[in-house]
Amino acid sequence: MDPVSMLVGAALLAVGVVTGRLGRRRATPPPAPPTPLCGCGHVLSQHDTETNTCYAELRRDTYDKRGRWSGHQWVPCTCRQYVGPRPIDEVFVPRLLPPTAD
Repeated sequence: MDPVSMLVGAALLAVGVVTGRLGRRRATPPPAPPTPLCGCGHVLSQHDTETNTCYAELRRDTYDKRGRWSGHQWVPCTCRQYVGPRPIDEVFVPRLLPPTAD
C-alpha cells in the first residue's frame, strides 16, 4: 500500500474516534414506570373490586357564611367506577379467590 492511502485511513480513523468521544451520550437512569391512575386520580388499590367504587377521601376547602375560608373537610371520593388500565391477569383470567358461596 502506498503511504498516502495509509495516512488518509489513519486520519479517517482519528476523526471517527474523536467524534465518538465528544458526541457520546451520557448514561441516564431509566424513567420510573408510570403509575396507573383512575380518572379521579386514585390508584386501583383504592377502588373496591366488587362494587367498583372508590373509598378514598378528598380534602376540600370549607367556607363560612360570609365566604371566608374556614379550613379543610375530608369528603368521600365521588368516583363510581375505576376506569384506568386493568392488570393483565384480570383481562384474561377471572378471579378465582375468594370462592363464591353457592
